[in-house]
Formats: sequence, structure tokens, C-alpha cells
Amino acid sequence: MNTEPAYITIVEGPPPEFQPAPDTLSSHIIEGQAWKDVALVEMRTFDGPKLVKRCTDAWDEGRPARLDFPLGDGSRAESDIVAVRWKAVPEGHKLYLWVRLESDIALTQDE
Repeated sequence: MNTEPAYITIVEGPPPEFQPAPDTLSSHIIEGQAWKDVALVEMRTFDGPKLVKRCTDAWDEGRPARLDFPLGDGSRAESDIVAVRWKAVPEGHKLYLWVRLESDIALTQDE
């Protein structure tokens, strides 16, 4: 039985911006986690449906899905993906990932 996580990897560019997830939404996404423990990441992609399928296939098999991303200092980090969806936009596809926020990752705050 394969127990390896499915990965969505941000290969290049700056670290993702972790936005606060609306508490009403995130409380329905993941049980047992406080809403403050879930963040939303938006990114452009070439094939949103394929990435959503990668996550849902892993979950159907009882495996985790993880986001692998750069930190900006040359190192990398990972967060568990708890929900995913995609949307067609004029530039291509936009991927929305709800991830479990690690304690050392800062949320991007609107100014």
C-alpha cells in the first residue's frame, strides 16, 4: 500500500502568500482544527483540474496531500493540503489551496 504523500510543488518564484481563511469556510473544511490553523493560498497554474485530481486521488487512497514551497532564503517547507479547488481565469487556471498553517509561517495581512 502506497503511503507517500501527493505533492503540489512551487518550483520557482517567491514564497506563497498565506491568507487568513474565512472562519465559516475553514470550519467546514477540516474537522478538529481551529479556523486559525487553516490558511488559503492562491496560485496560477497550467492545469488546475490535474492538480485537484492529484489531491483527491491521494485522499481517496488514504494518503496526505502536501504543498512544497520555497521560503525565500533558499530553503523549502511543506504544509498539509486540507482542501483544493481550481477556477478558470483569463490567464489560464487559478488554484486555491487550503493548508494547515504551521506555527512558523506568517499570514499575509491586508493593509
